[in-house]
Amino acid sequence: MRGRKTVRSSNKHYRNRRAYDLIRSNSRLARSTWGSLSSNDLGDLIRLTESYSLSVAAGDLQLLNGKWYVTHTGLLGIAQRRRCVGMRTDLLKDFSDSATNHWVFKATVFKNPGSRGFVGYGDAAPGNVSPLVRGAELRVAETRAVNRALRKAYGIGLCSVEELGALPSARTTSASSVPTNGTHSSNGNGQPRLRDQLCLLIRQYNLDANLVKAYAADFCGTETLRGASRELVESFITHLSTAAKENRDALVCKLNSYSQQVEARS
Repeated sequence: MRGRKTVRSSNKHYRNRRAYDLIRSNSRLARSTWGSLSSNDLGDLIRLTESYSLSVAAGDLQLLNGKWYVTHTGLLGIAQRRRCVGMRTDLLKDFSDSATNHWVFKATVFKNPGSRGFVGYGDAAPGNVSPLVRGAELRVAETRAVNRALRKAYGIGLCSVEELGALPSARTTSASSVPTNGTHSSNGNGQPRLRDQLCLLIRQYNLDANLVKAYAADFCGTETLRGASRELVESFITHLSTAAKENRDALVCKLNSYSQQVEARS
C-alpha cells in the first residue's frame, strides 16, 4: 500500500510540475510576443493553461484586442489529449453555392465509442473570410465547423481564430512597427487594415517583423514602408503571402539578406 501511495504521489507531483513549467513557458513567451500583459490577460492565460494544457509556443492561443482565442491546432490538441475517438464532416449542399463560393459544413465530434456526437456548423464565403485566405472558403468552412463541434464537445467557451471573419487588430510587438496612417487604414467595407493583414502573415509564418519591413520598403521602392502607397503595400502583401505559401525557406533567406540593413538602422 505504501508503495502505491508513493507512485500516486510521484505522478501527481510530475503532473503539477509539468503544468507549472507550461504556465511559466506560456507566460514568458506571451510577454515576448504580445508585450506587457494585463493582470486579466495573464490570469486568463493561466486558467487556460491549467484547464486545457494549451501551449503558446505550439500556436494553440492568440491574443487579439485583449481577448484570448484558441486555434484549430489547439483544439485538435485538446481532442487528442482527451482521447477523442473521431469526427465526421459533411458538406451541406442545399445551403452551399459553388458559383458564389459560399460553403456550409456540418461537423460531428465523438468523444467516446458510445457518444451520440457533438454537432457544429460552419460557413464561409468571400465576404466573411480574411483576404489572405480568399479562394480557400471551402476549407475554411470545414475548419470552422470542426472548431465549433470541438468547442461544444469539450466545453470550451473560447472562440477560435478561424471563426473570425476579419481579424481584429492584434496586440503584437510587430504591429506597432507597421504603418498605421490613413493610407493603410480600413477601406470602409469591413475588410481588415493592411497593417493587420501584414501582422497576420508575420505571425502565421513566424517571420521577423523588422526584416519584413525592410523587404517591403525595398519592394515598394520607398525609403520606409510608411511612405509607400496603399496600392504598393497591397501588392507586397499579396507577394509575401504567395512567397510564404510556396517556399517559406526561400523567403526567410531573402529576408535575411536585409539583416545588415536593419542592424545599420538600429
